Amino acid sequence: MDSCRGARTAVIVGAGVAGLTAATALARGGWQVEIAEVGPPEATSGWGLCLTGPALRGLDELGLADACLAAGHGMSTITHADVHGEPAGEVRLPRLIGARRPAMVGIARPVLHRILHAEAERCGVVVRHGVTVAAVDQERDLVRVRLSDGTVRQVVLLVAADGIRSSARGLLGLETSLEFHGQMVWRALVPRPRWATGIHQFAGKADTAGLVPLSDRQAYVFLTENGVERSALPDAELAPRLRQLLEPFPGRVEEIRSLVSGSESVVRRPVLTALLEGAWNRGNAVVIGDAAHAPAPQMASGAALAVEDGLVLACELGRHATVAAGLQAFVGRRAQRCRTLVETSVAIAGLEQAQRHREAYPLVESCHRLMAEPA
Repeated sequence: MDSCRGARTAVIVGAGVAGLTAATALARGGWQVEIAEVGPPEATSGWGLCLTGPALRGLDELGLADACLAAGHGMSTITHADVHGEPAGEVRLPRLIGARRPAMVGIARPVLHRILHAEAERCGVVVRHGVTVAAVDQERDLVRVRLSDGTVRQVVLLVAADGIRSSARGLLGLETSLEFHGQMVWRALVPRPRWATGIHQFAGKADTAGLVPLSDRQAYVFLTENGVERSALPDAELAPRLRQLLEPFPGRVEEIRSLVSGSESVVRRPVLTALLEGAWNRGNAVVIGDAAHAPAPQMASGAALAVEDGLVLACELGRHATVAAGLQAFVGRRAQRCRTLVETSVAIAGLEQAQRHREAYPLVESCHRLMAEPA
């Protein structure tokens, strides 16, 4: 019997938000956890992200919400402006961790990574960098994991948390396609304007732009470029091209555009989504986070789903006598919630491309209300 009550050993593939959260939650439940992370220490992708209410609620359960709030920029509103730069509405998000604390926090990815990584190691998690999983075999009650450096682990549980392009997912025989939605997302790290105390989003005649505070001093500009094919640009062309795309926007975007002029930190990525249909597990191995369900960035809730996955996984494994039963309960709790968010994010992306922004705003708000319900 694959008992959760005996020797509880786990290998987690990926030291991102989902992997580190799951590792900490499992370790606190008495599991011996090792993370295999292919990247070097401190390596993170992207400049910043928004921890929405459900993410803060989960991190508060781990005692980490206040550290994130102190290191980032707390906020509770999303302000919309129309194509003329005029106010088009404000969304006040529910404060899930208390009326005196913000509804969400913008935070730099490296800062969040340091907070999660430090807590995982404090709980006894071993993080090995420069390695990933190379082969997986189910052996009765155990999972035999061969790592890329040739070493082998025999564990009770394998967790694939290695992102939307997960290699571990394929090794488990769980296949899904990556869907491109005709959009490229731009981000640039800039000084935070004093007026930017919450998320600001600006509808354009062709694209959508916005600003997310990350700290008292920093923010990131984003622009969603519509109706384009997937392509790559030389690094030297990124900042000039982003300034060009921001030029048609009126109002406060003019100030944002001037900030981009001094930024040397500009990235451009395709909007991709993924949703794993059916089972998320094979035997005692399970897929979580973006490897199972990657939404478009329009709902800013990918990190929230990742945090929730880690906590719910540890909870269900703690509640059930066997790993198999725990994994079944985990997927049962998560599948519909994650599907709803991914599908809503895709619908919002479609409305943006059709310039139907006023239909997108209430959809964003209703989905945030839905996500405020317990995971």
